[in-house]
Amino acid sequence: MNAVSDVCYRVIGVIHSPFTDQKRTPIQSVFSSARGQVEVFPQYSEGLEGLDGFSYIYLLYHFHQAAPGPLMETPFLDGERPRGIFSIRHYNRPNPIGLSIVEIEKIETNIIFVKGIDVLDGTPLLDIKPYVARFDLRTDARDGWVGAQQKRDIRDESATPEDLLR
Repeated sequence: MNAVSDVCYRVIGVIHSPFTDQKRTPIQSVFSSARGQVEVFPQYSEGLEGLDGFSYIYLLYHFHQAAPGPLMETPFLDGERPRGIFSIRHYNRPNPIGLSIVEIEKIETNIIFVKGIDVLDGTPLLDIKPYVARFDLRTDARDGWVGAQQKRDIRDESATPEDLLR
């Protein structure tokens, strides 16, 4: 098997949001009621055909303000001890790729208006995939180190790194 050491992606658009500071951006889209726009570049807009029939989409994007970090990082939800970077959703990763599930409010030409955005303004968009409950919902999922207490303690208005690190 031939290993690939470099992979190159095309940026297909840009994500617009009210967030300009990592420390004040919600840590997950489920904790955000903020609205934003996903601008798909015109040469890719034909790929949006049929997307308006879905309620939610996955956004895959490049964490453009992230820095390469250690393989162990203290998660925002658990300040007790560092965890492996692949068991948390921190933005400083070996490959700074982000993933969010957002709700589609409407689509106008090449702009998707969304709710639940948790992404910095100006973030490069790599891909969009539809959320399909039959494919994506797993009712028997284990949540690893993220226990019920961490989930209960988070309120939407305090789900930012700045507030969680206090």
